[in-house]
Order: sequence, then C-alpha cells, then structure tokens
Amino acid sequence: MPPKRLFRLPVTLQGEAPGFRTSLFILPLFTEPHRPVDFLRRRGWLEVVCGSMFSGKTEELIRRLTRARIARQRVEIFKPALDTRYHSQDVVSHNQNSIRSTPVQSPAEILLLAGGAADVVGIDEAQFFDESLVEVCRQLADGGIRVIVAGLDMDYRGRPFGPMPALLATAEFVTKVHAVCVCCGELAAYSYRLSASESQVLLGEADAYEARCRPCYLAGPAARPLIEAARAAQAAR
Repeated sequence: MPPKRLFRLPVTLQGEAPGFRTSLFILPLFTEPHRPVDFLRRRGWLEVVCGSMFSGKTEELIRRLTRARIARQRVEIFKPALDTRYHSQDVVSHNQNSIRSTPVQSPAEILLLAGGAADVVGIDEAQFFDESLVEVCRQLADGGIRVIVAGLDMDYRGRPFGPMPALLATAEFVTKVHAVCVCCGELAAYSYRLSASESQVLLGEADAYEARCRPCYLAGPAARPLIEAARAAQAAR
C-alpha cells in the first residue's frame, strides 16, 4: 500500500510577525485505500426497530416515514411480497394505520428501485428476507440514504430471526419496542405461537400468536391457569 498523501496548507499563525508564513500539513481520513471521506456529502445511516408480535414495530416505522414525508423528503417503502395479511401492497399496522409500499421478492430489488430515487428507505417485516438484506442496507446507507428497518428480532422459538441480528449489529440506531403480555400484563418480548406448526415462517395475527413475557412464554399452555390460580389465591388472603 503506497503512503498516504500529505496536503500542504499555508497559514498565518496568530501572534507572528506580519508577512511571516508557515505551513500546516494535513493527513486526510480514509475509509478505504486512496478514498478520502467526503464530509460535504449527504450522510446516510441505518435505524432498526425490533420487538415481538403486537409490539408496535410497524406503527413506529409508519410514524417515522410519515414525518420524513412531512419534511418533503423522498421516501420509498418496501415489504416482502409474501406478506399479504392485511393488504397486498400497503404496509399496515395492527391498528390499521397504513402507508403505500412496493412488495419485492428479494433485497436486490430494493437496491435497484431505491438506489438514486430516495432520501429515506423504509423496510417492513425484514425478518422474512434473506441475509443479503444486510449488504443492501449497508450500500444504501453508504450512499447517503437514511434506512429504517422494522422486524421481529426473534422467531416463535425465541431464536434470532433471519437477517435481524446482523442488522442490529450494524445499525447506528436501535429501538426495541415491547408488547403487553396477554397472560399477566407485564412487558412482553416473545411471540408465543398458538398452533402446532413448526415452520419458522407462519403468517398470522391474534389467531396464531400471543405476545408474552419471559415467564409466561416458558410456561407455555399452563401460563393462564397458573396465573388465574395465583390471582385467586391472592384474592382469598
């Protein structure tokens, strides 16, 4: 690797005799060999909103994208084509708030469609994409685009879901939102599946999933009877 180039900048230092000139040598910053950082270029970054089912991830994504549009920024929104629970095109929250999006089959389509046409890119249900989404988000952010991603951080087994761990690790800003446990009312971070299906991807709403806290998630089907018995015992004291 050749040595980095020094830039010679003539300056006049305070307190020196009139007409006296000296030189200040500046070593530029490099992100890659021979590629100076352009500090005047538009800055991009990655934000991730994660949590369990019914925690308000999509609601928060819609809120941020709506504010960007109010600020007259160019906004592009994408979601996996397989997510047709509420609408084939719109991103829709559980509270029925919605925003128009472009369904895509793969992350590569996001890069093609949003590369030079957006200031802000929103991506919903990121857990359904493959690992290439991480590189797509990196390229968009490196290109000066604000990227906002929302998705489940864990699947129904409580394990990291799809590309979400890598997105969380590489994001500048991470927001973890929580639902309310349907069994005990505490903060919920887990998505408890009500059906016997063992497929990692199973589209569904309240008929297929419940938001639960850790103890109620671990208790499984016994959670509600145990809580009801505990409440009855407490009331009898």
